[in-house]
Amino acid sequence: MISPAGIRPVGIRPVGLSLAAQSRLSARPTTVRLMATKAIDIDKVRAETPGVRHGVHLLACGSALTSSPVLDAVTGYLRLESEVGGYEAAQDQAEMLGGVYDSAAHLIGSKREEIALLENATAAWCMAFYSTPFKPGDRILTCEAEYGANYVAFLERAQRDGIEIDVIPSGSDGAIDLDALEAMIDERVKMIAITWIPTNGGLINPAKEVGSIANRHGIAYLLDACQAVGQMPVDVADLGCDFLSATGRKFLRGPRGTGFLYVKAERLVTMEPVMIDHFSADWVEPDRYVLRPDARRFENWENAYALRAGLGVAVDYATDLGLEAIQERAFGLATYLRGQLNELQGTTVRDLGPQQCAIVTWTTEGLEPQATVKKLRSNGVTIGASGPNSTLLDSTRRNLPVMFRAAPHYFNTEEEIDELISALAIEIHQSQT
Repeated sequence: MISPAGIRPVGIRPVGLSLAAQSRLSARPTTVRLMATKAIDIDKVRAETPGVRHGVHLLACGSALTSSPVLDAVTGYLRLESEVGGYEAAQDQAEMLGGVYDSAAHLIGSKREEIALLENATAAWCMAFYSTPFKPGDRILTCEAEYGANYVAFLERAQRDGIEIDVIPSGSDGAIDLDALEAMIDERVKMIAITWIPTNGGLINPAKEVGSIANRHGIAYLLDACQAVGQMPVDVADLGCDFLSATGRKFLRGPRGTGFLYVKAERLVTMEPVMIDHFSADWVEPDRYVLRPDARRFENWENAYALRAGLGVAVDYATDLGLEAIQERAFGLATYLRGQLNELQGTTVRDLGPQQCAIVTWTTEGLEPQATVKKLRSNGVTIGASGPNSTLLDSTRRNLPVMFRAAPHYFNTEEEIDELISALAIEIHQSQT
């Protein structure tokens, strides 16, 4: 059993490891260490992360542990609403709430007017996708690692509007084959829509290079950055995307029920939202309305203002730490985890790509992921499982089963990863006896 305090019980040996790996794991310090990231005060960050006192949480790709400043922002706003009323709280905190747009814009290198705050990344993505007009025969190009929520939307519009969905092949390294993408372009391609970092592993697709191709041909480019924002620097101008969707709950460490959409200013002037209300448009005459000039035309009037307050604090927290420093530490911890998993008996790391992010997936012979994940959590170690239907094309191509999934973030430590490895080793041993 792994204690919530993060101490490995005395007398339990990680028998699922090779002898060499057992020796390395039991020694303190371990022989493989990360270089310290001077820009991040890990002790301070962990002191501001209440969840680390309740166990090991290695699932930032699902919903990361929030910081105490985020918690304080959400609960403080709710408290204000309870004291003065919801409308009055919004009036009193208008400057702070407006600042969330500035924070999100700064995070991704856009203008405030290009940001819409929405309840999640899927809502943001759908606003961009469903507000883009297509006619029968128009083509959408996507990737083999595309996320399930996006792909079913492609299928729905194929059935409803007669569009065609074409999948860009992957190269030998698992990433989008850029030469193949270039060869697929013709006058019927109206959108390239890809997932930058898929949900089922460490792959980082070449989003910038895809953007260059899209821009050169004048094709709309929709980028799902749900797993990217918060674990690495993002610059929409550098990426060349027309639309970008993001969530608050993953690597940004914001509250659930938050996300945002970036819409390039040049696209805004030609886009009619798939749905509007009297916030996204002014009702100026009995038979006429005028859309807002900014990206907030994709929002509606009622919103969870307390959650927005938390999102703003989460974005500022990440920005203050520095996305380069966050990437260095999170990617480094994931690399450390992959190295430890490679020493674990019967374990295969499933991540693809020439560069790999902070998401790690693997399979272990004799261990059923969902049951094992549940057992580990009861012992104070939280990871997840990734099923084939979340990325069905990639899973089918690679014949992937349900996999283990973990995502260490900058507030995690190597010692916590070692706890996961020990817990898995125990499960392996028990499965063999």
